[in-house]
Amino acid sequence: MVEFSTYLITPVMVLGAWITGTLLERRHFQDLLRLESGAREILAVTIEELPNGWEVQDCDLVIGNVVISQDYFKRIIASIKGIFGGRIGVYEPLLERARREAVVRMKEQARIHGHDTVINVRIETSALARARSDAKGTAGVEVLAFGTAVTLSAGSRKSIGPGGGVLL
Repeated sequence: MVEFSTYLITPVMVLGAWITGTLLERRHFQDLLRLESGAREILAVTIEELPNGWEVQDCDLVIGNVVISQDYFKRIIASIKGIFGGRIGVYEPLLERARREAVVRMKEQARIHGHDTVINVRIETSALARARSDAKGTAGVEVLAFGTAVTLSAGSRKSIGPGGGVLL
């Protein structure tokens, strides 16, 4: 009986990690939807130059960064996938969550400073930690979103269409 329980420990731990990681990831996606709905009033665009007619009253550099670790189950799947090569799909939700949260945090910083638009938005991603002592295997990812937050004059805001689109 002792031998059987020894063989059962690893699958139970892997299953537990998978269930826990899936539940936490779903909760994070739900939280992101709530946060994004609160940040919709701040326009974030990748333009480097302001369109004609936009008049800036004030500006600041704003950043938003987040560090998210991956669960043990994803590390196992990624290790197996690394042997055979190809797309590592288990990391895609991790990166999506990190990008979305970094952008929300950047927009929140712009809102706190009284700005209504962030231009020249850029996103940087990097592996932050190592999962093992031999420095192989990523344990987490950092995503940094940054841009120039601007406050537009009242006349400039009229050129921003519904949903934040720019009317030229």
